[in-house]
Amino acid sequence: MQIYSSVVNFFQDGGVFMYPIVVVFAFGATIAVERWIYLTRATISSKSLWKQITPYIKARKFDEAVTIASKSKAAVATVLSYGLKRSAVARRRDDIEKAMEESLMEVMPRLEKRTHYLATFANMATLLGLLGTIIGLINAFTAVSGANPADKADLLSASISVAMNTTAFGLMVAIPLLLVHTLLQTKTTELEDSLEMASVKFLNTVFESRNDEQAA
Repeated sequence: MQIYSSVVNFFQDGGVFMYPIVVVFAFGATIAVERWIYLTRATISSKSLWKQITPYIKARKFDEAVTIASKSKAAVATVLSYGLKRSAVARRRDDIEKAMEESLMEVMPRLEKRTHYLATFANMATLLGLLGTIIGLINAFTAVSGANPADKADLLSASISVAMNTTAFGLMVAIPLLLVHTLLQTKTTELEDSLEMASVKFLNTVFESRNDEQAA
């Protein structure tokens, strides 16, 4: 109960700038949770589809592979669908590779979507905290200007302590948002690398099968 009272007092003493910082945190937390869930699901579904579709690619059953990929919403499904459809009519590796690069350009913006806002929100929280502190300091010096000289030091120190609450709160919001932003960027990069690796493995598998057929 004492902790709850301390938190409430800390928030109330911070002044009006505490509220926009809370709003910034709410938006940032919402985006962070949504992106984490999306990227986690995208990673799991892509790995699952790759394991499911690889045997069909090795067996050169491209029609079956296209059917499976078209039913999936996984990120790798889009990449493989482009490659599978192109491999059915193209004989050159470069033609298939260009088609898959085009699919990657379509998929990657969806993976990176909204993540960059977290860094912006972190900066906003910090700046709002500093602005609240500056406004608080201005009000503090204005308030003590007409006070009794003997009480000025005590009043000023109390006012400054309250004014610093917004900066402290802004940093408490900004630091977690920056950390989550870094984690999400890492997670996104790993998923993008896995899609590129899947593209290379797909091309290698297709042309190994074609070489085996020609050798036979």
